[in-house]
Amino acid sequence: MSCPICARETDAKFRPFCSKRCADVDLAKWLTGSYAVPSDDPEDIEQAAIASQEAQRKPH
Repeated sequence: MSCPICARETDAKFRPFCSKRCADVDLAKWLTGSYAVPSDDPEDIEQAAIASQEAQRKPH
């Protein structure tokens, strides 16, 4: 099995990754939303629009 981040051979300690670094890279992608699953559900679209409007109203 190869690491999904860098394609090197996996290490049993970090499986399915080859190292802590690749595991952390994967975690960062989840936390930043890089792995978001698209949705066509109208309710999801409406909630996203509301969240976006609220975010724009907040002072930075």
